[in-house]
This record gives sequence, C-alpha cells and structure tokens, in this order.
Amino acid sequence: MSNRNKGILLLLVSALGFSLMGAFVKLSGDLPTMQKAFFRNIIAAAITFGFVLYHKERLFGKKENQKLLLSRSALGAVGIIANFYAIDHLVLSDAEMLNKLSPFILIIFCAIFLKEKVLPFQVGAIVVAFAGALLIIQPQFSVDIVPYIIGVVGAIFAAGAYTLLRVLGNKEKYYTVVFYFSFFTTIVLLPFTIVMYEPMTLQQWILLLLAGACATVGQFGITLAYKFAPASEISIFFYSTVVYSALLSIILFGQIPTLLSVIGYVVIFGASFYMFMKNRNMDKLEEAEEKQLKSS
Repeated sequence: MSNRNKGILLLLVSALGFSLMGAFVKLSGDLPTMQKAFFRNIIAAAITFGFVLYHKERLFGKKENQKLLLSRSALGAVGIIANFYAIDHLVLSDAEMLNKLSPFILIIFCAIFLKEKVLPFQVGAIVVAFAGALLIIQPQFSVDIVPYIIGVVGAIFAAGAYTLLRVLGNKEKYYTVVFYFSFFTTIVLLPFTIVMYEPMTLQQWILLLLAGACATVGQFGITLAYKFAPASEISIFFYSTVVYSALLSIILFGQIPTLLSVIGYVVIFGASFYMFMKNRNMDKLEEAEEKQLKSS
C-alpha cells in the first residue's frame, strides 16, 4: 500500500472514530455536557499516557513550549465542550458539519495571526462554506438557534487550537500534545463534573468509555494520516464523518436531516473539494518547478 493510500485509510478510520464518538455521546442520554466531556478526555488521557511512557517522552513537553501547549489546550477544551453541546441538541450530522467549518476559519486565523497569505480562491471558498452553514442553521432568531451558534463557536475555538498546532509544528511528539490536551481538559472539567454530577447507569458508563476510546482512535488516526501524506492530498476524505454521522443519525436516532441541511452539506463539501483540488494543483506546480530548478 502506498503512503498516500495509508493516509487515506487512516483518515477514514479517524472519521469513523469521531463519528462513533458523537453517536455514543448522544446515546448516553440526558447527562450534563461537562460530565460527558470529562469522561471523553479522561479516557483519552489514560490511553495517551501509556503511549508517552512507552516512547519515554516528556509527559508535559518542553519548557519553552508551555505557553503554546497551554493555549492550544484551553482553546481545544472550549471547542470540545461546545461541540458536545451541539451533538446533544442537534441532528448528529448537522453538528458534525458545523464543526467542519474549522478548516475555513483556520485560513482566516492563519492570515490574521501568522501573516500567511490568503489566496483569492480561498476567500471564495470561505464565503461559500459559510453560506452552506446558513442553510444548515436556517436562522429564525429564536431560542432554537442557540445550539447551532454554539456549534459554530466550537468550530471557531477548534480552529484557534489548530492555528497554535501549526505554530507548534514538530517541536513536540504528537502523543505528548494529545496527552497534554486531554490531561488539561480533564483537570479543568473535574470541578464542574463534581458539582453537576448525575449518577450514571452501567450502560451510560460503557457508552462514555466507548466515546473516549473512539475519540482517541480519531485523534491518533488524523495525526498519523498526515505523517504519511500531505493534508493537501488527502484532507478531503475526512469529510466522510458527515456521511457516517448522517447514517448513524438515521439508524440510531431516527433523525433525518432537512433538505436545506443536506444542500448545506453539499455546498460546504463542494467548497472543501474545490480548495482541495486547487491546493493539489498548486503543490504539483511547485514540485515541477523544483525539479526544473534541480535539473538546470
């Protein structure tokens, strides 16, 4: 199997992991969002703790990277809480697609904070993606819009976390970064979980443990995928989460997305696919130019 195909396979596995996480969170029923997020992260922290020890790496990273790790973890924690709230209150595939706005918001953040150049085609894709989000949200300016707004807020904070990950680059091992984030979020959520704690049945315990395990699979899958192939070549396959989530919504919850939501999915996916193709063509041109320079 080529490295590109390995990357695609890992992204598909990662997407399934995150989709199952969302389904298990929703199946666990009427529990506080903070409690659900706590269990998702404590399981991830326990699993990644083993990876860090096995590789004999630092648990909390290098001293010079603490501000980046801490800021990334804080933004990611808010993103997860907002995403879990959206999962609980929306059709699963709607919540997932709103969360997938984060790559577009990431472009904006990288332009503002990292001074990266934004190309005209990226601006167009961002505008189209947000138009697709409006089709999903269908704003009516009532209390029903709140979960959709929180879903978008989750994508904004996730994009902030990814921006800091770009700054962090390869300064830390991926399992150290995941452990740091999971441990930080677990500690932050612990007091809220204690205050709001609601007793759980055995089934709810199992479902939240499975949610944590699936989230860890998703996290490792996406991290490893981009080690085998560039994001510009394979990132589009991560949108399979929406397909998985739509099927899980119908099978497990009997929730069928509205026609406008489905059109919104297609619009956002179309914008993503357009960016994917443009990025791939640009990479090919750069590679050709490099080869030409070397040969000359």
